[in-house]
Amino acid sequence: MSKYEMPVCRRKTTIGGQAILEGIVMKGPKRTCVVIRKADGTLEVKERDSCVAKRRFWKLPICRGAFGLFTALKEGLQDIDYSSQFIEDDADETPSPFELWLERKLGSERLEKAILGFAMVVGIAIPVCLFMLLPSFVGGLLPAGVSNVARNLVEAALRILIFLAFMWSVSHMKDIKRTFEYHGAEHKTIFCYEAELPLTVENVRKMPRFHPRCGTSFMFVLIIVATIVSSIVFSLITITNPFLRALTHLIILPLVVGISYEFNRYAGRHDNLVCRILRWPGLMIQRLTVFEPDDSMIEVAIEGMQRVAPQDDSDRW
Repeated sequence: MSKYEMPVCRRKTTIGGQAILEGIVMKGPKRTCVVIRKADGTLEVKERDSCVAKRRFWKLPICRGAFGLFTALKEGLQDIDYSSQFIEDDADETPSPFELWLERKLGSERLEKAILGFAMVVGIAIPVCLFMLLPSFVGGLLPAGVSNVARNLVEAALRILIFLAFMWSVSHMKDIKRTFEYHGAEHKTIFCYEAELPLTVENVRKMPRFHPRCGTSFMFVLIIVATIVSSIVFSLITITNPFLRALTHLIILPLVVGISYEFNRYAGRHDNLVCRILRWPGLMIQRLTVFEPDDSMIEVAIEGMQRVAPQDDSDRW
């Protein structure tokens, strides 16, 4: 099977995953499972109920995208922190004096919440500033005579270049490379499950590693949608001040996220010619964030999938 060829899909599933440090998180409609490969080769498994929107507002189109992104970011940081504890234990690191001082002042539980809260703020701020605000600010610095169309094109080019450069640089980091290999194991396992083949290492290994509903594709779609939405907004309202342009992009960000989510959802559910064309760029971007896994990583992904796959077909899309 070609690495770009999609296997025969007999069921569309809402089950998704995330690669973390030496492990994978699989999220089903009812249960979420964190599986980590420890240094001694054994698996550490933690299960919990999946977080679902309870208020009707957060289930509406567009709105559900913002809820899903916030939930994924919050739980993702918590799961990464959980997996890092095993790595830190194996390394037997000694806390720094500053860490000991913070723990005495805040207590271990409050300190952990404070660190996660800070990490969440940073996790949101960095991509928003890099991919959204910085290009908008640069677009506002262009001479007053430059048309809105030219400003939007410059901003779009900057967003794409920054995104590609960031992903390329991250993919060459040794520890991140292993995480991206787990990312590949997650995709392959979901493909195997959607093909309704037995979840064995042999079957999963044959699956392609690029999945249309990947978070990397979502990020790329978000950049494109941001460009389209901002082009519409700035064609109606002329804003050349760099700070106001950046602020405007920040205000419309929830709408951009919601539209991007719906696009990815639609493209992932359908397999017509238009959808294949639209999702092709996102699949190509995955070459930077999804690598071929080894068999031990596939075993981790299979363990997670088997624990979250429901028996009542409630994951069918």
